Amino acid sequence: MPPRTMLVIPCYNEEPGLRTTADELRRILRQLIDAHQIDAHSCVLFVDDGSKDGTWGVIRALHNEDPELFHGLKLAHNKGHQNALFAGLMHALHSDADVAISMDADLQDDPGAVADMVEAWREGSEIVYGVRDNRETDTAFKRGTAHMFYALMKGLGTETVPDHADYRLMSHTALEALSQYHESNLFLRGIVPSLGFPTAKVYYKRGERVAGESKYPLHKMVSFAVQGITSFSTKPLSIITGLGVMSTLTGIGILIYTIVSLCAGNVVSGWASLMCSVWILGGLILAALGVVGEYIAKIYLEVKQRPRYIVQESI
Repeated sequence: MPPRTMLVIPCYNEEPGLRTTADELRRILRQLIDAHQIDAHSCVLFVDDGSKDGTWGVIRALHNEDPELFHGLKLAHNKGHQNALFAGLMHALHSDADVAISMDADLQDDPGAVADMVEAWREGSEIVYGVRDNRETDTAFKRGTAHMFYALMKGLGTETVPDHADYRLMSHTALEALSQYHESNLFLRGIVPSLGFPTAKVYYKRGERVAGESKYPLHKMVSFAVQGITSFSTKPLSIITGLGVMSTLTGIGILIYTIVSLCAGNVVSGWASLMCSVWILGGLILAALGVVGEYIAKIYLEVKQRPRYIVQESI
């Protein structure tokens, strides 16, 4: 029997290109429905993560034009990509979808891979990962740092899927298991592989954004990497960590300066070792406090048990 499929699309300020995305997703779903690969009641769920532009207005208009195909979920406040994605997946679970497929709203994730994902589900996989077949479109810096991140996560004992973002299929069974994870600090790229169900990979070529700009500039990618390691990131403590690193680098700079001064005979006895010790040890202490603080902050946020998100409206 063809699975009832729900495409879950988190959106944040995607007004410029959302109609283009909707047209492409409509085409893909109609094609799969006509081929009897998915159920005729399959649909698209747009999750508006507190957008500041007219994203929700576009979603509402799409729903009015085709209420069976386009659904919408509006969060009361911007809670971040991971929480918006989780909200959509839980909506799919409660809507009794057989499978939920999450992807970004910019069409960089190739919708054409949906058919292969559904086929892998038919063959017994409860989770199917969309994996980039190459990173040719990335800069050397982004490609290198991404590989370093995956290597670091592996070294820390966290299971991730290299070159996989959040383009994945999850069965109803997998969604039920995911719903049992109640932490506020979500890192789905680490949680989903830990579920332990049969998995498969579908490779695709990542495209260019249809419109707008990336929601993950360098500073957000760094923050997301820290969140992946500690499950969350708190700005004040991150600043302390950064100050510790700067202090250490300053100490190293002073070390080089004092060595040069010593060779030139322009240094007071004992001054060099004292200055280097103060700066380097001070920097290491601040860095260590920052790292410990990251975990304390994470515990602090967890024990409050605040809701991950609040749904303002559902259509």
